[in-house]
Amino acid sequence: MRSPADEHETSRTRVIAAFAAVYIIWGSTYLAIRYSVQTIPPFVMAGSRFLLSGVILFAWARVRGVRAPHLPQWRDATITGLLLLCGGNGAVAWAERRVPSGIAALIVAVVPLWMVLLDWLRPGGVRPRASAVLGILLGLCGLVLLVRSSSGPSQAGADAVGAIVLVAGSLSWAAGSIYSRHGEHPSSAIMATALQMITGSIALLIIALVSGEFARFDAGAVSVASIISWAYLVTFGALVGFTAYIYLLRATTPAKASTYAYVNPLVAVLLGWAIAGEPVTTRTLIAAVVILGGVAIITLGFDRETAAPERMGR
Repeated sequence: MRSPADEHETSRTRVIAAFAAVYIIWGSTYLAIRYSVQTIPPFVMAGSRFLLSGVILFAWARVRGVRAPHLPQWRDATITGLLLLCGGNGAVAWAERRVPSGIAALIVAVVPLWMVLLDWLRPGGVRPRASAVLGILLGLCGLVLLVRSSSGPSQAGADAVGAIVLVAGSLSWAAGSIYSRHGEHPSSAIMATALQMITGSIALLIIALVSGEFARFDAGAVSVASIISWAYLVTFGALVGFTAYIYLLRATTPAKASTYAYVNPLVAVLLGWAIAGEPVTTRTLIAAVVILGGVAIITLGFDRETAAPERMGR
């Protein structure tokens, strides 16, 4: 028979393992996206990845006894999926053919800034407090510094178009996050995520079809690295990472669970430098500190017992 001390130690070990999974796995998805889109068209890659992940999560939720969603839930999930996964993650997948994975992770780290601004500008919105305004200004300064450092010749593959697409994707993710708070969604977080993945993936695959990605896609030319990265995104990025995050929301406070937002960009930059040889300049590091500092100021302004702003990129 296990003692209370043993149970406590087991629970502590699980929490540490879950934090490690969320910190490292979600931080590594940016590098995995980079390798997957090298030989798989970005919208084909993202659409197929989220479709499979969504179907698996949907089936898992149903097996666990979660009710089948009704029409209003599908409707709001479609809107949320379009904004979060199609507009948000789709932008990341497309832009990472032009922007280093570490830079992409830092640009999308500013999502909480856009969320505060959009929540203020919407009808009946909430005016940000002074600390949030300071965080917004810091984050925007860091973003400008980062984009300027990414446009130089030392940052191979980075360009203004990719950076603009990532900023637009961050705005889309922020809008989707705000909408999801007020929309009709299942009580089960797993089912809600499954619906968003399924509907968002369909939109991504439609874009792939209309843009001609399927016509240009040569399955025989897909590299082993792209296949492994795609499988990693499906299994670890979506299924394992999401399950670990849901566990942390129940085992700790949302404020503690949301600390992954500060670690993921740093993990992405480190992995991009160590594995893919992506250059990291002093200006990039300074921009990272300024951006994450602004995000921290905004996040700390939220009640520690409520959900912090959602981040993108996983």
